[in-house]
Amino acid sequence: MVQENIPPLVGHFQAMGCPCEILLDTADTAVLTKQLNAAKQEAARIEKKYSRFLVGTVVDQINHSEGKKVEVDEETADLLDYASECYEISDGLFDITRRGWDKVSWKRPFIRLPSGYEIDLGGICKEYASDRILSLLLKRQKISTLVNLGGDIAAAGNRLWSVGIEDVSQPGTVARTIHLRQGGVATSGTTKRAGHIVNPKTGKPVREAPQSVTVAAKTCTEAGFWSTLAILQGPKAEAFLKEQSLESWCYRS
Repeated sequence: MVQENIPPLVGHFQAMGCPCEILLDTADTAVLTKQLNAAKQEAARIEKKYSRFLVGTVVDQINHSEGKKVEVDEETADLLDYASECYEISDGLFDITRRGWDKVSWKRPFIRLPSGYEIDLGGICKEYASDRILSLLLKRQKISTLVNLGGDIAAAGNRLWSVGIEDVSQPGTVARTIHLRQGGVATSGTTKRAGHIVNPKTGKPVREAPQSVTVAAKTCTEAGFWSTLAILQGPKAEAFLKEQSLESWCYRS
């Protein structure tokens, strides 16, 4: 992944159902151990707070509120504000309810879902976690750092990182290498989980979309939004990304 004279130290862990890693521009293994533990803890915290598959999470409480108002904390309110902004920007295509965010009562810090509605922050949380972990690690150690949560990447510092984009026609091989010093990279696609990206306006999986869309942006959270929104454009994904003047790479098998 990285091509510089002095190899970085790499720490691996498992979180959010995917392989994860941090890369640090240091030769100090003690620093790696401390930073890796911090990354693991933060990833676990976010997963335990926002997974819709675990009982007792914030999302679980909201989804089982039976039409009652739920008061949320500041971090959750920020995520819901962001989800609402994404809904507006995307003209309703990026929708954490898949049924119509505009029917949800959201006035910070209170949310109330209509009967039969649920929210799913899965399209935001992994990218958000990458950004949060990066910020946390940088506060602890001012060294060049890259955080990779299952392909959702956030980086900062002086080191130039080389990041490979997987070849959709030959899984496990690299189709293209891009270079990143600051910011985020995220990939959305239909290769590994066919049909999981649903158009909320039709209720059906997106058709004729690229198998893979990778976007580079100022943050991983932002990159994740644009890559998913591009997939939701279906056959118009490439034209949509060009209109937005985004640095992006699309692949079709």
